[in-house]
Amino acid sequence: MKAYMQRMGRSLMLPVATLPVAALFMGIGYWIDPSGWGGNNLLAAFLIKAGGTILDNLGILFAVGLALGMSKDKDGSSALAGLIAFLTPMTLVNSGAVAMFKKIDIEQVNIAFNAINNKNVFVGILAGLVAAAMYNRFSGVKLPMALSFFSGKRAVPIVTAAVMAVLSALLIFVWPPVYTGLVTFGEFISSLGPVGAGLYGFFNRLLIPTGLHHALNNVFWFNLAGIDDIGKFWASEGVKGVTGMYQAGFFPVMMFGLPAGALAMYQCARPEKKKVTASLMLAAGFAAFFTGVTEPLEFSFMFVAWPLYVVHAVLTGISMFIAASFHWTAGFNFSAGLIDYLLSLRVPIANQPLMLIVLGLIMAVVYYFTFLFVIKKFNLMTPGREEGTGEETEDVATSGDNKYAAMAERIFVGLGGADNLTSVDNCTTRLRLQVKDTGAVDQAKIKATGVPGISVIDKTNIQVIVGTEVQFVADELSRIHSGAPVAAATDKAVAVEEVVEVSSVNDVYAVANGQVVPIEQVSDEVFSQKMMGDGFAVLPTTGEIFAPVAGTIMNIFPTKHAMGIQTASGVEVLLHMGIDTVSLKGEPFELYVSEGQKVARGQLIAKVDLEAILAADRKTDMIVVFTNPDNISSLTIEAGENTANTVIGTVEAK
Repeated sequence: MKAYMQRMGRSLMLPVATLPVAALFMGIGYWIDPSGWGGNNLLAAFLIKAGGTILDNLGILFAVGLALGMSKDKDGSSALAGLIAFLTPMTLVNSGAVAMFKKIDIEQVNIAFNAINNKNVFVGILAGLVAAAMYNRFSGVKLPMALSFFSGKRAVPIVTAAVMAVLSALLIFVWPPVYTGLVTFGEFISSLGPVGAGLYGFFNRLLIPTGLHHALNNVFWFNLAGIDDIGKFWASEGVKGVTGMYQAGFFPVMMFGLPAGALAMYQCARPEKKKVTASLMLAAGFAAFFTGVTEPLEFSFMFVAWPLYVVHAVLTGISMFIAASFHWTAGFNFSAGLIDYLLSLRVPIANQPLMLIVLGLIMAVVYYFTFLFVIKKFNLMTPGREEGTGEETEDVATSGDNKYAAMAERIFVGLGGADNLTSVDNCTTRLRLQVKDTGAVDQAKIKATGVPGISVIDKTNIQVIVGTEVQFVADELSRIHSGAPVAAATDKAVAVEEVVEVSSVNDVYAVANGQVVPIEQVSDEVFSQKMMGDGFAVLPTTGEIFAPVAGTIMNIFPTKHAMGIQTASGVEVLLHMGIDTVSLKGEPFELYVSEGQKVARGQLIAKVDLEAILAADRKTDMIVVFTNPDNISSLTIEAGENTANTVIGTVEAK
């Protein structure tokens, strides 16, 4: 669940990154024309409408962004499914549709359905998660010949629409009582004075992810229960020091508290991610201070570090309680940012509004140190603190040649740059690099690009396992390193490799009970066409997996489905458990080894749930590939029925 929430939080960064500029557009437009909202000024109208393009469609943005980010391969069709998933309840659960279903006038429809609109973040998040789940489950489905046109990715929008139609039907019955219940709760706490203001502030923040905070807002800000805090404040009617109490406490939080929290999150970020984190925190913090739009900040940690968001809700409630207790009041038309604060100073009913600045400075200190403590104490994955789990590949592997250039640049930095890297070469699947000192290499930074693993040969030689596209990365790395033709760099590296002394024969063992087959029979072209190297596969009958050779575990994939072993003579072996099992996120695999561990030939190294792999519509082939063919002089494998721990061939290193 923790990993799922972190993936969700990272996926939300795509739409959240668009919010600060939208907030600034609307804030500046409102600043230019605070009374007419663009009606009195063309530039203000343009800016407000431009910002509204994003802020008025948050639900759509979140649905599309989540569907894309949570899908297994980030395919564009998942985003289309997210859009369809969002549009389904927008069509089926709006006031007009409900009036038609119930055969009543639209005026008789429950006011709760007015909240089902393009701004509803709850529906957007629900739609995005459903669309991603449907894509991950059905994008590879194969239908009978007569329906083959709708197979695969074409099936995803259809299934998504059906699922969301069922959920929309449920919302028609569930949404009104929930909404009405919150309104009733709001009317109750309105009688509690400053305590009620504090409770309102707490639940206002807590309900933002669901979109139901508007139910409480209607009670306190408008005339639903006779409070009409915003209307009365700007009309300067009501009781001085009381009217505005449901707005005032937001100013210290939005102008001071949250930006201070953003500073704390930046300081807690990992060193290599501080630059990226700073850009997000600075933009989001300024938007909160200047305009009072806090979504860019709040959604950046709402899901990846939800306990911190609860702390934020508590602190908001405390700020509201303090401001109401001392009768410090100010108001807003747009949100509790600097613009509305300055405008509210001119309203006669505002009471000691300058004290909100004092409270804001105190809240800034409280937020900063509280966020620092909570993040570090509970190791919360706020922006910039995510560990290099391999999912960072999404940031590198964009499209076209750019992904290789981006990956090469990050690897170059991790190697220590031109000061440490001396030559670049590659074989079929890996970069073969000579450096001045392997101890100066930042392996974590290189692994953060998503490479399967790193092998340190000695003090001056290191290998980075990339895969079958290694040549493109090597070309870009050579260009970055010296600007010379790739051949020149290759010549240097060849001279280094010629001094490697390896000459040893290794017995090869069956990795499992079952049928040993040539690698050409594996139903994956990457393996069957020997793109990764020569080898074999076992069609297992049991789930116990044994080491095919004696050696050292050089790398283990984050999803546990594959590992690399290097023999003492330099033969490199890839054990790949199942086909397309990377999407199973490691669930069927139990490993008994770790990186750097030495293993004996035939040693039990893993246990695999074969039934779980088959249930996920994947194949269980246990594939063994010798990935450095340049260092192998001969390979002999005997196919046929075998048991684990039996010798089935030999591999000889040059």
